[in-house]
Amino acid sequence: MSTERVETIVIGGGQAGLAMSYHLGRLGGEHLVLERGQLAERWRGERWDSLHFQSPNWNMNLPGWSRMTADPRADPDAFSPLHEVTDYIERYAATIRAPVRTHCAALSVTREPGSRALQVQTDGTLYVAHNIVVATGPYQVPRATPSSLGGGVFELHSTQYRNPMQLPAGAVLVVGAGNSGVQIAEELCRAGRRVFLSVSSHERIRRRYRGKDCIWWLIATGSADSTLRDWKGARLSRLMTGVNGGHDIDLRRLAAEGVVLIGRVKAAEDGKLAIADDLASSIAHGDESLKAFDRRCDDTVRAQQLDLPAAGPSEDPLPDPAELQAPIRVLDLARAGIRSVIWANGAHADFSWIDLPVFGQSAEPKRAPVHERGVTAEAGLYFLGLPWLHKWKSAFLFGADEDAAHLAQHIVPRRR
Repeated sequence: MSTERVETIVIGGGQAGLAMSYHLGRLGGEHLVLERGQLAERWRGERWDSLHFQSPNWNMNLPGWSRMTADPRADPDAFSPLHEVTDYIERYAATIRAPVRTHCAALSVTREPGSRALQVQTDGTLYVAHNIVVATGPYQVPRATPSSLGGGVFELHSTQYRNPMQLPAGAVLVVGAGNSGVQIAEELCRAGRRVFLSVSSHERIRRRYRGKDCIWWLIATGSADSTLRDWKGARLSRLMTGVNGGHDIDLRRLAAEGVVLIGRVKAAEDGKLAIADDLASSIAHGDESLKAFDRRCDDTVRAQQLDLPAAGPSEDPLPDPAELQAPIRVLDLARAGIRSVIWANGAHADFSWIDLPVFGQSAEPKRAPVHERGVTAEAGLYFLGLPWLHKWKSAFLFGADEDAAHLAQHIVPRRR
């Protein structure tokens, strides 16, 4: 086992880690980026084939080299398919000359015995560093699922789903109506599958309003720059998609196309699922959030005196699906012909490999580090790319720049 000393180790070669590399390099900070697989590994290995980036090309920005700089011929209002996202990230790393070591997984982070230095253990090398930035992202471990679905049911998490051909014949249950769940359900339905979609509380948003994309509005209204202290609403997924040029996600439309909506899955026993009586309330919350989005946009137009087209006439809402009036309370998988279940119920961080006292008390230990804008009380240890690290945008590609710049200003002066 060899030992290598480096001023700063950045763990993770995705958008956050590369943004960190850019700012450290700009300030002359010696560093290495360790990536467990290829660059943008999670984009490559944990996304489905038809996924498109959910922000327009004009908003695919990493510090110093945006998507539109990389390809000026690209349509700024289009949504990049998955392979263009990974290509941009790979070219970005080359452009900024990020010192990345791929296929180099961090197995543990500890304090060097008898020293103030930190150390990262990998398969072949022990790295000793003055600083460590953990930029592995927030979603490593799929959330727990019921264990009594019965034999003969093909199960996989949304991070393992690739396309409809992957699934056996028969109906499909998609559990979770966040962005992943609704997009997978839509794809399966349009591929001719009978689909059941388990819906939980969510927020709706218009893909475009008054001539501008919803991401433009999130920035213009200040929502993207909201801190957790400022945030007034629930921290729920906003439903959006970039597929087929980007369009609104409306669960009533999915129901009209054949998707069967059910409430939240509470439990499972012998292939029968107990379903919560919350479908109507979840749909109603989504409807109210859409109205609130329109109001915020209109208020911003007035306050900033923006020269934008007037809002078009409101479309008549689609009729409520039958399941709202007669909700399904028990779903028998065999009787419904369901042969596959896709768990789109999210994932959480796994920091169990970090053996330092920076984690708060919680039912799931070592999931949530205690920090202030990524700076922990443990000298030299930082986190980047987590949801609400500082602002709503912190976990998104276009939010990495600001947070990485802030941490670089902490890290580089420490060597002096």
